[in-house]
Amino acid sequence: MTTTKRDSQELQPTILSYVKDLPNLCSLAGLACTIVAIYFSIVGVYYAAMISMIWAVAFDWADGLIARRMKSRSGNDSKFGGQLDVIIDIVSYGVTPAILLLSYGEFDPIYLVGAFIMVAASAIRLSYFSTYGLSGGAKYTGLALDNNSIILVFIFLLEGFLSEGTFSVILYASGLGLAALNISQIKTPKLSSNPINVYILAVYTLAITGIYVFKLCLI
Repeated sequence: MTTTKRDSQELQPTILSYVKDLPNLCSLAGLACTIVAIYFSIVGVYYAAMISMIWAVAFDWADGLIARRMKSRSGNDSKFGGQLDVIIDIVSYGVTPAILLLSYGEFDPIYLVGAFIMVAASAIRLSYFSTYGLSGGAKYTGLALDNNSIILVFIFLLEGFLSEGTFSVILYASGLGLAALNISQIKTPKLSSNPINVYILAVYTLAITGIYVFKLCLI
C-alpha cells in the first residue's frame, strides 16, 4: 500500500505543468486582461477598462473553442481547466464590474451594496453551475456571467452622452439587473459552444476596441 501511494505521488503532475496547456494559457491571458481592466477602473480610465473587459471575454471564449478541438487533451487537463475557468470567471465577471461600479461612483459607500450584490450573485451562480452543470446538457440556468461584461461594455457607450450622475444610476441599475438575471431560473444557451458565435464575438470585440480607442484619442 505504501508503494502504491508513493507511486501515485510520483505520477502526480506538478502545478505549473498545466500552464503549458494552450487553453489554460488563453484563460490566463484573459485573467491578465481582467487585471488591466481593474487597474484602469480604479484610476478612472474607463474606456481602457472597457477594452480590457471585452478582451477578457474573447480569451475566455477562445480557450473553450481551442479545448474542444484538442484531441490529445487529457481528462486531468480538462478538469484543471474547468476549475481555473470558474475561479477566473468570478474575478472577470463579478469582481471587475463591481470595482467598475465603485470607481465610477467615486467609492461612495452606497455603491458597496451594489458591488456586494454583484459579486455575491456571481459566486452563487458559479457554485450552482459547478454543482448541477448545464440544464438538459445544453443550456445554462441563469444568465451566464460572461454576458455581464459583453452587456456592460455596450452600455458604457452611453457614458459620453449623459451626465455623470445620470449614468451612475444607469450603471448601478444595470449591475443589479444583471446580478438578478445571473441567479434567476431563466434558461440561456451556451453561446460560446457555437464557433459562429465565437466569430461574432471576435467582430464585436474588434468593433468595441476601435470605438473605445477612438474615444481615448479624443480625451
